[in-house]
Amino acid sequence: MRAAGRAVVAAALTLLLAAACTTRPQPELPASERSRSDLIATAQQVLVDQCLHARGAAGPPPRQKVLFGTGPAELSITLATGYTVRAHTDGCLAKAHRYLYGNQKRWFHAQVTVNNLRPEAQALLREDADYRAAHARRAACDDQDSACIRASGLKALRARLAQVRAAHRDDITTYDRLRDRAVRRAAGLLADRPTPQWKGDPPS
Repeated sequence: MRAAGRAVVAAALTLLLAAACTTRPQPELPASERSRSDLIATAQQVLVDQCLHARGAAGPPPRQKVLFGTGPAELSITLATGYTVRAHTDGCLAKAHRYLYGNQKRWFHAQVTVNNLRPEAQALLREDADYRAAHARRAACDDQDSACIRASGLKALRARLAQVRAAHRDDITTYDRLRDRAVRRAAGLLADRPTPQWKGDPPS
């Protein structure tokens, strides 16, 4: 009985070791932001191409309605600048976003907000009389006159961008978290494909 028990244990260990040996290693993630963007963009294109072919809508050029979606846009956000950005949820691009980011609606809201922080800050500054006055003082300074530039007060007022970022801290956190997820999903998707040299990464 003891011999039989030892045989069962040995067999179990053999199976565990075999499973450990066949587990695919985690793909290496790119280091720079530019390379991460390239990785996500490549994976997104792969997913979109697969979707277009599956729906019989591959190009060139691809059918725009299949790529971007049809009918009224299901997602929309109105920015502080007054512009409204919309997106569909039924196109191949939306399907790729759901695979990469997990939650298309959350990613859409975070991405549009974060990508428009600077225009929002600029819009607020344009409405600020102090900023306009400081900008006029700065314009009157010689580019080499650092004392005049500092005295204009423009640099301090430009700190408004930091205030805007602080007001959207939750959106920035969501953006970073979902983007990290997309990098990992993209790396996994492309792991079995020829590995390109991502832009911004040093050659290996």
